[in-house]
Amino acid sequence: MATCSTSWSSRDETPRQPKKFFRKLLKGLGYVPRVLVTDKLASYHVAHREVMPSVEHRRSKYLNNRAENSHQPMRQRERAMKRFASPRQARRFLLAFGGIAPHFRLRRHLLTASEWRREMTDRFAVWNEITTAPTAP
Repeated sequence: MATCSTSWSSRDETPRQPKKFFRKLLKGLGYVPRVLVTDKLASYHVAHREVMPSVEHRRSKYLNNRAENSHQPMRQRERAMKRFASPRQARRFLLAFGGIAPHFRLRRHLLTASEWRREMTDRFAVWNEITTAPTAP
């Protein structure tokens, strides 16, 4: 059984986007899937009927869990940037934030409090060393 997992945010959706998304997905797959699993967004159903009417479409609360969990890291990053004015501004932030955030996200459950404090002190020292601009002579 082949699995296809892609991520697409429906936050800035227009009626044409699901059709565009399905066409792009089909082009990338190179074959027509047997089953399409989506959430219950109404525009998916309309796009499905127009783009791939021969494919079985399943819309269930639970069937989509695999896809939703596969882009959970994207959701974490979205949560960090909630108050941006536009999707473009958010994307620009996420490009930078995605590389920086893991530096400060320790696996806290594996460390004692003193180890965590020591590690965070070291990491902030490295961060300050990298980000402080050298003074001009």
